[in-house]
Amino acid sequence: MLNYQGETLLRRIVHVSATTTAKPLVVVLGSNANLLITEIEEAKVSIVINKEYKTGMASSIITGLKYLKEKNPLTDGVIILMCDQPFVSTALLNNLMLTQQQTGKPIVASSYGDTMGTPALFHKCIFKKLLLLQGDTGARKIIQQHLSKVVTVPFEKGTVDIDTQEDYEKFIENR
Repeated sequence: MLNYQGETLLRRIVHVSATTTAKPLVVVLGSNANLLITEIEEAKVSIVINKEYKTGMASSIITGLKYLKEKNPLTDGVIILMCDQPFVSTALLNNLMLTQQQTGKPIVASSYGDTMGTPALFHKCIFKKLLLLQGDTGARKIIQQHLSKVVTVPFEKGTVDIDTQEDYEKFIENR
């Protein structure tokens, strides 16, 4: 619900995602889902509630991926992204998809600092591995475990990640 450029980070990432060619869009909500839904209910997205959100990030990935596979069984890939990276852009998300098409690599990760991480695209051949994630482990674990299957795209501002109130205050100060 933190604001940046006149909208919440959640609404911002939904709007950015909606301007790509990726479809369908699935938003996984956990804590405070009822409050968060009001931010994006007008968007053309499927909203899924992760009732197991207290168990960690993996449960959100699994919840979203299971929903996607059930509703769209022919889905050939998924982009996993978080709303806490305010500089995610349409161009970046489209670049993930284009890079996967051009290289055939099953994992296309964003690179920033010394990290490979989200946003990241995973081909359907990686879905089973994503569904095995547990606890507070995210997609980065899969990326690290399968380096030979990874290609990256640059995301210079990907290091900006707002996880705490302190992160947010620092971010706002530097704008």
